[in-house]
Amino acid sequence: MPCVFRLYPKAEIHYLPEVTKVSKVCEVCAKGPSTGYKVSHSNRHTKRRWLPNLQSVRANLGGTVRKVKVCASCLKAGKVHRAV
Repeated sequence: MPCVFRLYPKAEIHYLPEVTKVSKVCEVCAKGPSTGYKVSHSNRHTKRRWLPNLQSVRANLGGTVRKVKVCASCLKAGKVHRAV
């Protein structure tokens, strides 16, 4: 069976930071997923990801209330204030 990635080459993606919203990324500090290895007792390495603790919050940003994805550390630090 042929590899799917050889049949369909990657399309070019144009990055527009002011328009693009990325999932699993904090909108305040830009903390995103990190990668590494899960190491078993027998020292086998398999790839894994650590995801940030994101919360969907109604926040007061510059006088307007909107929903943002914020990590828990930014909420605890007081970088974002919840809307009442």
